[in-house]
Amino acid sequence: MANVYTKEISKEQAAKLKEYLEKNEHLYELGELNYGLFKAKGDGVVINAYNSGKLVVQGKNMGDFIQFILEPEILHEVSYGYETELMLESFQPHAGVDESGKGDFFGPLVIAAVYVNRDNAKKLMELGVADSKSIKSAKKIFELAKAIKEECGSNCSVITIGNDAYNRMYNSFKNLNKLLAWGHAKSIESMLEKTPECGLVISDQFARNKNVIKNALMEKGQQIELQQMHKAESDIAVAAASILARATFVFQLNKLSEKLGCELPLGCGKKVKETAFKIAQENGIEFLDQGIKQHFKTRSEIIKQL
Repeated sequence: MANVYTKEISKEQAAKLKEYLEKNEHLYELGELNYGLFKAKGDGVVINAYNSGKLVVQGKNMGDFIQFILEPEILHEVSYGYETELMLESFQPHAGVDESGKGDFFGPLVIAAVYVNRDNAKKLMELGVADSKSIKSAKKIFELAKAIKEECGSNCSVITIGNDAYNRMYNSFKNLNKLLAWGHAKSIESMLEKTPECGLVISDQFARNKNVIKNALMEKGQQIELQQMHKAESDIAVAAASILARATFVFQLNKLSEKLGCELPLGCGKKVKETAFKIAQENGIEFLDQGIKQHFKTRSEIIKQL
């Protein structure tokens, strides 16, 4: 793949990109560009926007910038790194599997698997399907999840491990990677029930030992080829799975917010700790335990404060 990326963009897109870079000034140094609109420099990426409408991106991290920021946030398309592959007759139908909620104190763990062929893979790319972490709008996540289900039909599976089940299973496994592997294997098996022709599944490598998922695969899963890689979300099937998982997670978190009586924030940061402490202070730790992953150290920190 070339070390320089060029793209014709509109004035509106250029303005939106500049606004994004300004909002993230801690990551990008914005400056003036001779005969251009602006230039910016970040970690391993240089961006030049010209008056002609041409955008030039280069640097060792330009691929990540294009795939996770420029295309989903500004261009609303997915083409970088896929165009040549889509033209190849050797494009291999396959499935992708990914999870959501692993790093969230509140809410369930959700794992999804999606099977794609050349036709619906191309359609998903045209719709703007990309790694869910690069899509900040919940509305957009829900829209894409609906489109994925329409395009892929029954060739999808979503496994939701609610907080009660999650905490019981974690206490049994005593290891998050083993719990993740079980969820991945369960989702793959469910997808294979509906798509027996699938021979290849791609997953993110979340454990140092690749055999963690392989050992968890069930009867049908043992018969497929499993490829694990870092940044697997760059694959369209994995990206689609990440969106289905995230949409389900956000939906379930919203329902949990109603149950616990307040809006539950994502992640495990300061706001999450403040919200959790308030819930526990007003209703008790047992009430809070209904909606959290209890092995997070956040829980023990809250108990000490009560």
